[in-house]
Amino acid sequence: MFDVLPFLGTLAALSLLFYRPIGWLEIGLFFGMWLLTGLGLTVGYHRLFTHRAFATSTPMSCLLIVMGSMAGRGPMLSWVAMHRRHHELADHEGDLHSPNLHGDTMLGRLRGFLHAHLTWMIEHDYPNVAHYVPDLLTERTLVAVNRYYYAWVLLGLLIPAAIGGLVTASLWGAIAGFLWGGAVRMFVVEQSMSAINSLMHIFGARPYRTRDDNSRNLGVMAWLAWGEGWHNNHHAFPYSAAFGLRWFEFDPGYLFIRLLAALGLAWNVKVPSPEKIALRRMNGPALAAADPRG
Repeated sequence: MFDVLPFLGTLAALSLLFYRPIGWLEIGLFFGMWLLTGLGLTVGYHRLFTHRAFATSTPMSCLLIVMGSMAGRGPMLSWVAMHRRHHELADHEGDLHSPNLHGDTMLGRLRGFLHAHLTWMIEHDYPNVAHYVPDLLTERTLVAVNRYYYAWVLLGLLIPAAIGGLVTASLWGAIAGFLWGGAVRMFVVEQSMSAINSLMHIFGARPYRTRDDNSRNLGVMAWLAWGEGWHNNHHAFPYSAAFGLRWFEFDPGYLFIRLLAALGLAWNVKVPSPEKIALRRMNGPALAAADPRG
């Protein structure tokens, strides 16, 4: 539902451009909701709940669940279970969305890309949540908020529709807000997250040794996906709150975590030491032993 309907909504929004071009309101609602829901995914779902890269309060955790849920990429507990399994089996049999398990022929590589980008979501093994997220299942408040996933997705569609309708005092404004801040935004967020699974296990740089996977860095995706583009960095140091490890590696997700920390809303922010970073560089000394944390 949340894969097909945003695509249809995007087609509708593009078709309506022939009758009425978009303005600053539609653009603002799109980017505002894109940033809000994207930070919910990368900071909440990914860095906080999956990897425990920092700590925060229960109210802030609940807010991040709501923000991430509005992206329509699945309930937090399910997303975390699937992503922890991905790290456990990255690019090996059992990885839910590896593009590298369909052969080395051109057809096999194409099938792998399509699987990683789209078709894995249609039918895949469902990880045992009790096995992969036992720590989260003990937090009753988070489980309760997670249970209202569909309500949060609907909220993510109603907020831009309401803002568009109120600002313009018109039904058209509500429709435009729903389409651009809701459906189109959901479609773009989906494509950005899917590219992490597909493109970034095929193309890009590999500056760091990882646990026998094919994770890559693509700087452009750091801008398009809230810092997630430093994917090889992340697989090398999955416990790190910072995906961008060098000063020029733009990482909006980590900037948001630093803002939370400055406001006293986040603490125990984990980043690898310069020594650990140097040890994992491809052109650095060989690792004496595998780091169990990646």
